[in-house]
Amino acid sequence: MSEKPTITLPTWMGGSQPAAIAASCAEFWGRVRDWLYWPLNQMDPLTCTVSILNLIAYQRDIDRFEGEPLALYRLRVKWAFTNAQDSGSYEGFGRIFERLGIGSIQQFERQPGVDWDVIIIRVSDGQLAANSTLMNEIVRKYGRTCRRYRFDVLNVAAVQVGASWFDNDHRLYVGEIGQDAPILTELGQYLMTEDGKILTV
Repeated sequence: MSEKPTITLPTWMGGSQPAAIAASCAEFWGRVRDWLYWPLNQMDPLTCTVSILNLIAYQRDIDRFEGEPLALYRLRVKWAFTNAQDSGSYEGFGRIFERLGIGSIQQFERQPGVDWDVIIIRVSDGQLAANSTLMNEIVRKYGRTCRRYRFDVLNVAAVQVGASWFDNDHRLYVGEIGQDAPILTELGQYLMTEDGKILTV
């Protein structure tokens, strides 16, 4: 029930009995206001009674599937007309999933190696696990004519990549048979080979 209307008594009627009468009047007129607002609230699928909701759903061609929560059923009835307008289009089909609380999806058409009439809907593993029946109902009711739909699960994993500076020095020395290979150090010394040649290293 909504809040009670406020009744302010004049100062000369500040006794206990006038205050009790004022509280009773506020309670009564609050109920009258609720009675007047009740027919208006029945036109809103989010606030109407379940019996009225079923009538609105019948009018909008919405059937409640087995195990569907009442909140989701109300949401489907509320957006039935808008979803019907968006059905059959690429962007509109994605908006239907967002309106019904599934979230954003990815759609792929005419992919290589896949039949031309197959539309791939890529969702996350959590979306498919929590809304598998609802997603099948969306495809059945708002999918394109003469098209097949296939769900593709995409798992996202966080990856960290570190960047750092590195360098390398590479040298290649080739030795030949019958010749001494040069011996290299970083000491800056002079070496003599067996045939008397002086090498600077």
